[in-house]
Amino acid sequence: MGHGASRLRGLVREVAKFGAVGGAGVLVNLLVFNLVRHVTDLQVVRASVIATVVAIVFNYIGFRYFTYRDRDKSGRTREMTLFLLFSAVGLVIENGVLYAATYGFGWNTPLQNNIFKFVGIGVATLFRFWSYRTWVFVALPARAPASDSGPTAEQERNKQRVP
Repeated sequence: MGHGASRLRGLVREVAKFGAVGGAGVLVNLLVFNLVRHVTDLQVVRASVIATVVAIVFNYIGFRYFTYRDRDKSGRTREMTLFLLFSAVGLVIENGVLYAATYGFGWNTPLQNNIFKFVGIGVATLFRFWSYRTWVFVALPARAPASDSGPTAEQERNKQRVP
């Protein structure tokens, strides 16, 4: 198979892992959202922001140690800063959809809240997938094939030992 097919398989595998972590994160987000809504008197968007923050923490752990575990780990401060920045943008997108539906259109039943929370998560997920894979969890440089890189250091040492 060609290099293009290998890259496509890698992207499919990445999307599947991102989806698994993200799907679990959606469940965490929705569960926390509904729990906060039922046990507190917080307004809908405030409860949603709390749930989103909990899901962001959950997702970082899943992305770093599952989805992107093979990515560069040398710049953790940079990675965390960018993750939080792009997560904050996603939080605004996600909760902006819910805010518009609730306060702009008056759709404020529990069912409508959950539908627009879910829609907001979906829209924000597209942004997050692009930003995380492009800027946060940076791919390590590709290694050159062994045949193109010349002799290894061990091969050079072995040549020097031969009388």
